[in-house]
Amino acid sequence: MKNPGTHSPILYLVLLTAMYIAGLIGLNIPQTTHLFQWLTPFNLLASVAILLYFQQQWNRHFIRFSIITFLAGFFVEVVGVKTGAIFGQYQYETTLGFKILEVPPMIGVNWLLLVYCVGSSFCRISQPIYIKVIYGALVMTMFDFLVEPVAIRLNMWSWNEAIPPVENYIAWFIVSAVLLTLFHVLKFRKDNPIALWLLVLQICFFGIQNFFH
Repeated sequence: MKNPGTHSPILYLVLLTAMYIAGLIGLNIPQTTHLFQWLTPFNLLASVAILLYFQQQWNRHFIRFSIITFLAGFFVEVVGVKTGAIFGQYQYETTLGFKILEVPPMIGVNWLLLVYCVGSSFCRISQPIYIKVIYGALVMTMFDFLVEPVAIRLNMWSWNEAIPPVENYIAWFIVSAVLLTLFHVLKFRKDNPIALWLLVLQICFFGIQNFFH
């Protein structure tokens, strides 16, 4: 089954860019910080909705990938929060919205968004799958390194230690590699005109936040 979203992506690329610029500004104005923190889950949902709108092939493999990635991303965080044995000792705060088993479902959405964007961005390179997986997992791990200071400052989550422990990044690499392998192995069309730009927007958003703080 093909996605009905056959429109030009330009309007949606502009919309996404405007959303992230607005968030960047709003989160750095004291009078509007709380409002834009509250809007964070909606921004994430809108980003995923636009991304999925441009998915070219909705077959059972893509649906399987999406469900497994969301659930795996969510439940690995549940185990992580409950035990501290995967990422280290941490807990989710309020910015990502309501929680189930002490973890916001938005974190499963975030895993889906990142794995999809990174996987799609590497899908056209002429390399074996294991190389694409390694490159992608490294990008996701470096992205998490970029995100951590911002996420802590914006009350998304907090760590029992002063900084995230090394095992957090090791676990991010491993989980990312497993989910990216699923992305590349399952048979569905993987190119998406939104994916790379959305990944760049995310990197720029967190990079600029770090630069100013």
